[in-house]
Amino acid sequence: MMLKKKLKMKKYFKVALLILIRIMAITGLKAGPPYFTDDPDPVKFHHWEYYLSTQDNFDIRNGSAAGSLPQVEVNYGVVPNVQLHLVVPLAYKFSSPQSFEMGYTSTEAGIKYRFVKEKKNIPEIGVFPIVEIPTVSDPRFSGQNIQVFLPVWFQKSWNKFTSYGGAGYWINLGSGNKNWVFAGWQAQYDFSEFLTLGSELYYHTADTTEDKEITGFTIGGSLNVTELIHLIFSGGHSIVNENLATAYLGLYITY
Repeated sequence: MMLKKKLKMKKYFKVALLILIRIMAITGLKAGPPYFTDDPDPVKFHHWEYYLSTQDNFDIRNGSAAGSLPQVEVNYGVVPNVQLHLVVPLAYKFSSPQSFEMGYTSTEAGIKYRFVKEKKNIPEIGVFPIVEIPTVSDPRFSGQNIQVFLPVWFQKSWNKFTSYGGAGYWINLGSGNKNWVFAGWQAQYDFSEFLTLGSELYYHTADTTEDKEITGFTIGGSLNVTELIHLIFSGGHSIVNENLATAYLGLYITY
């Protein structure tokens, strides 16, 4: 009986694993937005990326929301394998029934460096340190202290299918804050020149003394209007501990 149970458990585990892989495989826009998980692939030398977007988090239990509206992101390939990164977000927060506030707090800057290029049996590997710099003092919003993210990212592609992910450590200064870990993995598939779909699973530990760790998923994609202009989108939800929904909608331009 015990042997049969073990065999059944192994069978169920394999089936669940295959289902997860299948789901992710049904999902090539460039990595990063509209997902939380990033990639090691920098912008090409002397090329630019622009994002105009809104990124939103909804606390369904409390009927509140917070995010950026809009958010401008600029990336530039300053030298081969190195990308400069800047994000300027206009933050907002909403709590029912009628409270809505907007303001500017922090500026995000970073440098992405790819130190291993992808080969047949070797994934692409890179680092992407980011710093959140307090810019305007506004007690209505968080982000009044410097935060630093130190991740390592991996990526591998097979024709129209691409998968990437990694993990990093957030240094989160300030009273009541906690340093925390983020880990995520994403997969995406180019269904056509016009449509790309993807999904991710992510996990992060608590970032304050009052919060809990979160596991969540995101499903998203890209409508490739032209080779240079893309409409990118995603939506997701927490799986463990919190009742949070997320959304991203943006215009992505490259040249």
